[in-house]
Formats: sequence, C-alpha cells, structure tokens
Amino acid sequence: MTSIFTKIINGAMPGRFVWKDDVCVAFLSIAPLKPGHTLVVPRKEVDHWLDCDNATMAHLLRISRGIGHALMDAYKPAKVGMMIAGLEVRHLHIHLVPMNDVKDLDFSRQDPNATALDLDDAANRVRDSLRNLGYPAVSR
Repeated sequence: MTSIFTKIINGAMPGRFVWKDDVCVAFLSIAPLKPGHTLVVPRKEVDHWLDCDNATMAHLLRISRGIGHALMDAYKPAKVGMMIAGLEVRHLHIHLVPMNDVKDLDFSRQDPNATALDLDDAANRVRDSLRNLGYPAVSR
C-alpha cells in the first residue's frame, strides 16, 4: 500500500517541500513539534531504517545535516534534534526539530493546528537559509 509520504512526494497530496533531489525529499511536518520541524524522506518506500541500503541512508544523513544547518541559521535554537521513529507512518523519515529542551522532541506536544500561514512562513525560512548556505536542491 502506498504511504502518505509517497502520495506527498508524487503530488497526490500537498506538501511544503524545502528539498528535492533524485534520492530524497524534505518537507515540513503538518503537526510540528516546533516551527521548522522538517521530515527528510527517501523517495523509495522503506519501512524500517535498518532495511535502508547504505548509500541511501548516507544520503539521507548528509541532507539532514544540511537542513540541520539551515534550521540553526533560521531559528537559532540551542540544538537541532534528529530522530527516526517510524511508527506513525511506515515509510522511513528523519525528523529534524529546532530545540531548546529535550521536551521539544516529545510527540505529545505536536501542534495539530498549525496554520497554513505558519507552515508557509517556516518553509520559506528554511528554504531561504538553505539557499544562503549554498545548497543546490532547494525546492520551490
């Protein structure tokens, strides 16, 4: 069965993309833990990160690092948290979250009511930071 992330990647569902390349995409979470909460997702559906091939996993981590730098630039948090959970959507994805406290990674604190305006603003901030840092695959 096609995952919701594949539907977003294929354009069947909307997504606020900040990155697109041949291997992966990155888009904002619609229920962010903090503004700028970004998901890095391989185009190929892989359920568990342990089943991901080494080249794809290395690419995901490389792109996550670049987006992490952009989140630091855009939001000035103490750290950018990175987490792979994978229970809510059975398609490998890396969560990147600007954080000032470990509680900022608590999924019970998601904002299910983030407005379109807030998400658009966050996407624009991340894209602008990626461009300013010289990353080539920034999404429009």
